[in-house]
This record gives sequence, C-alpha cells and structure tokens, in this order.
Amino acid sequence: MGRLDGKVAVITGAGKGIGRGIAQRFAKEGAAVIIAERDDAAGKQAADDIERSGGRAVFVHTDVGVKADVEAAIDSAVRGFGRLDILVNNAIALSPNVPLEEKSDADLDDVLHTGLWATWWSMRAALPHFREQGGGRVINLYSIDAEAAAWLHVDYNATKEAIRGLTRSAAAEWGRYNVLVNAIAPAAKGTVYYQLAEAVPGFAETSAAQNPLGRVGDPEDDIAPVAVFLASDDSRYVTGEVIHVDGGQHLPRYHSRPPGL
Repeated sequence: MGRLDGKVAVITGAGKGIGRGIAQRFAKEGAAVIIAERDDAAGKQAADDIERSGGRAVFVHTDVGVKADVEAAIDSAVRGFGRLDILVNNAIALSPNVPLEEKSDADLDDVLHTGLWATWWSMRAALPHFREQGGGRVINLYSIDAEAAAWLHVDYNATKEAIRGLTRSAAAEWGRYNVLVNAIAPAAKGTVYYQLAEAVPGFAETSAAQNPLGRVGDPEDDIAPVAVFLASDDSRYVTGEVIHVDGGQHLPRYHSRPPGL
C-alpha cells in the first residue's frame, strides 16, 4: 500500500526539476497525478514515464500565468479521476538576473502572475472540491532566496514572501474545512541549478561545498519525500508551516552579491 493510495494530485510545473521529482514520487506512492506543465514535450514525457512505470498520470497543458489554464488543470483532476486531494504549486517564471533598479514593471508583473496569482487562483479553484469531500492538502513553494535577500532576484523574492503570507493566512482560515496548507523551501538540482551549472564554471562544486551536508539535493529522493509527508495522513496535524528541505542551507545561507556590483 502506498502512502497516497486513492489520492489525486495536481502539480504545476511537473514536467521538469523539482515538480517532476514530486510527481514521480507521488505516483510511486499511489497517487494519480495531473502534470500541469507549459512545456508540452516535457509534460508529455513526464506523464509517459509515470504511466510506463505503472503509475497514473495525465498531462494538461498549463500556463500558470493564465487564470483559465490554472482553473482547467484543477477541473481536469475532478473530470479525469473524480476528485482532488492534493495541490502542489511549484511552477513560476523567472525574470532576467539584473539589479532592482533595472527590473521592469513587466518583469515583476510576470513573476507575480506565475507565482502569487497562480497560487491564489489554483487554491481558490481547489477549495470547493476540498470542502465537498471533507478536506485537502495544499503544498506551496517558498525559497531561501527570499530569506537571504538574494541579489538580482528581487521580484522573485517579493513573490515568494507573498506566497508565504498566503500560505499562513489560508492555513488559519481554511482549517475549519480540514484543508491543510503548508510550504516547502527546497534547494535541489532543479531546472535553474542545471542552467547555472552549465553557464557558471565551478557553480556545482561551490553549491555543494556551501551546504552543511556537502551536497545539493535530488528532486525525487530528497525533496519529494517531504512533499509526500505533507500530502499524507502523517501530517494530519501540521498546517501553516514552512519546511526547509535544503540540507541545512538556510543556516549559513549564502552570499549572492555579483562581482563588480
């Protein structure tokens, strides 16, 4: 018996990186998974891989910056599997890495739409289904970047802090519906990690050396099990929490000021 047998989950950005790792682990634990992904090729591949391994997954093209797409992903879970138990808000678009004074209004608007607004839309769309069946789980993604005031990420940092506030407020208000709302703050070998590792010599080695555990986390083996915990009955009395899943990186944090600035 899997820890998520009979559950249905929607995971945004599940075609790659951390979202994909969570989707794979959820499927192994018995959940049916909606792969809500903007990249069609990656989304279809993620769903196919789960199906070939004996799990249940459906790819739904989803641009989380578009309200109708987000709501359609939620509806697809109920139409396809008859229910919705778990919502994981993982997807977000990133803007160019430039200082605050060089960020544009469009940069902020895009990150807010794919981060805060997408989380807001999906949570509100999921709530009627959660209430009807007597409860549900929301897992949002926070970031150590916001805590460390990471340079060149001010729009992202502001969005993640807003998501943390939304998580805590929803946990307080939706407890009366038995809807548990938590967040994880992961540090892992996701999409951005591999981009930086390829572009910046020594990035992978430096990232591992700065981590108290001496390595960078794996999306499926290190991050996803904590998401499984929050989605399972093991966390039935946990809500409003932000759990760092980063090998202790939040303890020393890191220096992010670019050379020359």
